[in-house]
Amino acid sequence: MNISEVAAQFEMTPATIRYYEKEGLIPPITRNESGTRDFQEEDLNWVEFIKCMRDSGLSIDSLAKYSELYQQGDGTLVERKQILMDEYQKLLEKQKLINGTVTRLEQKLDNY
Repeated sequence: MNISEVAAQFEMTPATIRYYEKEGLIPPITRNESGTRDFQEEDLNWVEFIKCMRDSGLSIDSLAKYSELYQQGDGTLVERKQILMDEYQKLLEKQKLINGTVTRLEQKLDNY
């Protein structure tokens, strides 16, 4: 699958996918004989994972570190899990804030 097809599938731009690859958020994409990106199933899994994490607000630095550790192998499982746990805790805090704001807006809307 080429980059345009992948971008359409995940509602991203090809430039965003290239940027994620350049910044190390996703491992280097498989290339065909002519050097064109040729996305395989594992590549698509990475794109989907990173898109989900970025859409949720995870930092580029955290995701790049996670990807780097992943590429080093199973010896980094504990470190990778810690990155995800840290980000999970941050998301829970954001969720609390958002839930509070939603409640407040519901109260305001009830007054109209």
